[in-house]
Amino acid sequence: MSTVPARPSNAPPFTLLPLMIANMACTMAMMAFVSLIGPIVRVLGLATWQAGAAVTVAGVIWMLLARPWGQASDRFGRRRVLLLGTAGFTLAYWALCLFIDVSLHLLPSLSVAFIGLMLGRGLIGVFYAAIPVGGFALIADNVEPQHRARAMATLGAANAVGLVLGPAVAALLARVSLSLPLYAMAMLPLLAFLVLLRKLPRQELHLKQAPRPVRLGDPRLRRPMAVAFVAMLCVSIAQITVSFYALDRLGLDPADAAQTAGIALAAVGVALICSQLVVRKLEWPPLRMIRAGALLSASGYAGCMLVDSAWGLWLAFFVSAAGMGAVFPSFSALAANAVEAAEQGATAGSIGAAQGFGVVIGPLAGSLVYAIEPRLPYLLAAVLLLLVAGWPTATDSPRPCQERTNTHL
Repeated sequence: MSTVPARPSNAPPFTLLPLMIANMACTMAMMAFVSLIGPIVRVLGLATWQAGAAVTVAGVIWMLLARPWGQASDRFGRRRVLLLGTAGFTLAYWALCLFIDVSLHLLPSLSVAFIGLMLGRGLIGVFYAAIPVGGFALIADNVEPQHRARAMATLGAANAVGLVLGPAVAALLARVSLSLPLYAMAMLPLLAFLVLLRKLPRQELHLKQAPRPVRLGDPRLRRPMAVAFVAMLCVSIAQITVSFYALDRLGLDPADAAQTAGIALAAVGVALICSQLVVRKLEWPPLRMIRAGALLSASGYAGCMLVDSAWGLWLAFFVSAAGMGAVFPSFSALAANAVEAAEQGATAGSIGAAQGFGVVIGPLAGSLVYAIEPRLPYLLAAVLLLLVAGWPTATDSPRPCQERTNTHL
């Protein structure tokens, strides 16, 4: 099991609060855009698939750049990467806000509007990819292995708060105009940058050792990367299908279906907050938490296939998200515990790439399977999570430290 680097005697105690504020602020900004993209593309005259492409491009960028950002944090330090990520995120978000505001007034050609949205959203994704990678690597540097799942659950709870508040605040401000919530949310990544600039420790504990590369196929990361991919795949499948499911399976009209889907996604955010607070209290080993969370989440997805009412769908989504709240911090902790201090950034990048891949594949897989039978996406998610829960420990269990030090690739 890896350990944290030795802390200098004059170093201030490590606190999660700056990372929590930064992650919550940036997640609020990201989710506000997602909640507004539908009305924006309708005003601009774009097609629904173009809205989906503008949202998905960030997942593609995340998948491609998570590892380079992680390697950069190993080489140049977590603080520099986090500051660069939040500063770039702020500038990119402001640029997108200005483009959308001008476009809503001038109504440019469809090609110009679409290209502008894709470039703006893609540029935001470039810098946002640095934030979770740098945060998880910083936790691995400063928190002992047995407490990492708890620390990452705390960070996950802050993300979940942003997941809930972002769309809610955007919906409230959108009553004035579609541009106002974007400008308001553009202040949040700037706040994140200022908080990290003032509060992040300048001492980089991991830089006492030369950074070591970690291959994408490193056997030590096989399980956590697979779990990360499956988790994001299942979440993405649920997000892309829930409104259609409310229309087709529950027989609701479009207005009621939209409201039902919105409440279901809000229930997801609340469940993530609650479950990750429970994870903080339990402090189970990561593998045990992954199994328990995957089983609970699988039962929620299986329940989605049986519901015949809106409240049943809300309950099923709440249960599935509660399980995910245990899975998400645990696969990050499992990966961090499997490697050494000089590999934490590259490892966080590999986990981020696996999550990004799930975000990219999930909507496509969910849409294709849904076209065959509306319940199949939820059956697929339940089966994948059962496979995660049943993965035998002996084939991929962590090796003793002395053995593992000889397995670096």
